[in-house]
Amino acid sequence: MSGLDKATTESASLHGSYAWTDTLKGVQFGPGCITTALPKLLTTLGAKKALIVTGRSLREKTDVVKKVEDILKQHDTFGATFHEIGQHSPIADIRKGHQVFKNVGADVIVAVGGGSPIDASKAILYFHHQEKGGPYLHQIAIPTTLSAAEYTIGAGYTDEEGKKVAVSSPELAPAGIILDAELTLATPERLWLSTGMRAVDHAVENLYRPLIPPPVKYLCYSALADLFKYLPQSKADSSDVAARQKLQIASWMSLWPIKLEKYSALGLSHALGHKLGATYGIPHGITSCLTLAPVVALKADTASDEDKEWLAGVLFYLRKPSTGSVTEDVRKLSKEIDQLVANLGLRSTLTEYKVPREDGSKIAALAVGSTSDPEYPRVVEILEELY
Repeated sequence: MSGLDKATTESASLHGSYAWTDTLKGVQFGPGCITTALPKLLTTLGAKKALIVTGRSLREKTDVVKKVEDILKQHDTFGATFHEIGQHSPIADIRKGHQVFKNVGADVIVAVGGGSPIDASKAILYFHHQEKGGPYLHQIAIPTTLSAAEYTIGAGYTDEEGKKVAVSSPELAPAGIILDAELTLATPERLWLSTGMRAVDHAVENLYRPLIPPPVKYLCYSALADLFKYLPQSKADSSDVAARQKLQIASWMSLWPIKLEKYSALGLSHALGHKLGATYGIPHGITSCLTLAPVVALKADTASDEDKEWLAGVLFYLRKPSTGSVTEDVRKLSKEIDQLVANLGLRSTLTEYKVPREDGSKIAALAVGSTSDPEYPRVVEILEELY
């Protein structure tokens, strides 16, 4: 292949755009695309003044937010930057952000960072709509992690008691998403890789999530193939922008935007993560590292035959030989996930995060719904093994 042909192939695979109906107007992706993508989305939305919502570390320790500010200033749409969104999007931070949004007269939020600022921005827009009425205002999401919060219509945040709360509406989905891998270079390694495991969690649990159509499940297969390939590659060379861009696209495929007829929760690994995350201060990427492999092992025994077939099918996309048994293939997938966590240096325990051992039964009951659920005893065992 000539140098020109190779460059063209790489460009075609790493640059482009995608649009969907309703709220999401477009996804722009490619290294360096922020300079053209952000003005384009602002014009599409007819936005006049933007509030940047982000976290303190990203604002103070990197130049990512300044790059976004400079672009907004060049196009006379910069209102202010609110950089007080903490982990798990505390409600107090959201209320402060909402007040700043109103004070500057913003009509759009540009969320920069991981799941916390993106979900916080959804919550700000939700509360703004509750207060002011009229059409929902919009968010443009610029993720710097692989958590994929930008592809959902829900916003999870933490209330005054430290409990996870959610609001949801189709209008809360970001109106624009910008995947610029160059902006992820400053993301700390542990955060980058662990949110990559969160994307693995999304893709795996979508394979047995109710109401997900087969085409989306095949996207999840492709997402898993790339996540298993490029997460180790990104760990080995953190400056590999192409690998980072492919990981951002894999994260997108892991939680592809889709309108469902009714609400459909992802699965047990996510349920456990939600109960562990905000309550005990564990990042959601790390909860996926803890819970996904043992949950998949559990599914080898408890899932329907159809769900087992979908899970077992992952091995083909990972280029791993089948054991000859669907059930054993699901167990093998669990081991592959566990090994990936180990290879990425992300092994941890509930002890490290000071989760009281006696809380295990309560966490299990909350995750499955009740102590009478058939999976409850096994989930208690899973949590016990995580210490």
